[in-house]
Amino acid sequence: MRNAALTLGLIGGLIALVIGFFGFGYTEVIRNYEEVGEVFGRPQNAELIRVASFLAPLLAIAGGAMAKSRALWGGLMMLIAGGLMYYTFGFGVFTMFPIGFCLTGGLLAVAAGKPDEPKQHF
Repeated sequence: MRNAALTLGLIGGLIALVIGFFGFGYTEVIRNYEEVGEVFGRPQNAELIRVASFLAPLLAIAGGAMAKSRALWGGLMMLIAGGLMYYTFGFGVFTMFPIGFCLTGGLLAVAAGKPDEPKQHF
């Protein structure tokens, strides 16, 4: 289960990275060229898109990388990444796979049967 969580977290994070590039880039283009925002529309909260474009892929990749050694922490990071992507970008044709990969990987990591180590998580 930990290997599956690692793989799903890394793949979901890499796809989220592409979405993050486009999300951040679109807010930057709108900020520099007002005409583009008038034609294609402006997002409700551009700062949220910028923060989520950076944090969601970072949390997904780091959570996937931590899934083998620290399954609880890695799983929580992937769950947060999936939730952040869903809240910011919604569920659509380009976001369904990274959201699904991150949430599934997070659930697998949290549900891993073998405990990490006999010490506290926090």
